Amino acid sequence: MFQLRIYTLRSPEALQQYAAIHWARHLETFPAFGVTTHGVWTEASDGANRLVALIGYPPGADPEQVTRQVMASPEFAADMAGFNLDEIVDVQSIPLDPTPFSPIHQRTQEGSK
Repeated sequence: MFQLRIYTLRSPEALQQYAAIHWARHLETFPAFGVTTHGVWTEASDGANRLVALIGYPPGADPEQVTRQVMASPEFAADMAGFNLDEIVDVQSIPLDPTPFSPIHQRTQEGSK
């Protein structure tokens, strides 16, 4: 299962700090929980200060449960150290299932063989 996560930050400065420092640290933390990061983007236009991430979970995993485990971990706390969580004003999580012809589906199938 894939999930598109959209984080809206209070300001361009908060987006820059969150993306460059704190979310970047998740790239090392997530694999310990079976979470794969497929891409991370920022949008800072027309007043939108968003970080968008496409992440994947292991087959059969409950994304909400995995997210709770990650967020309760000391590794996640270390990732977020020095960042004021009040700077995140909204988080959206959109579950995604790739179509059989999706290139990302094909890559993940090939990688698991």
